[in-house]
Amino acid sequence: MNLSYTPHTSFGVVSVEENRLDASIAIQFKDAFRSVTADGGDVILDLTSVEFLDSSGLGAIVAVYKGLGPTRHMALAGLQPPVEKVMTLTRMNSVFAIFPTLDQAIAAASQTAAE
Repeated sequence: MNLSYTPHTSFGVVSVEENRLDASIAIQFKDAFRSVTADGGDVILDLTSVEFLDSSGLGAIVAVYKGLGPTRHMALAGLQPPVEKVMTLTRMNSVFAIFPTLDQAIAAASQTAAE
């Protein structure tokens, strides 16, 4: 499971560096995500590299979001068309703030932090 974390002032960016987020890596994703975000703050989940998302991958995203707790937020960025379709069909686009690019998500998070 290749995952990276980039800290910013009041949030962090978790980038999934895999082309699939599915049953074969869902558990490793959850463990790695929890490890890199343990220090707190809001999170942007960068899915730019992910071209395929199955129900286990979606469940893992929801699980880590719930694991952040009620005071932390998570936005999604860089969804490829097949991943965006899963989010729309499951109505997760009403749960998460979704940004077309990582840069747009960072700009929005930075603006929110400045307010």
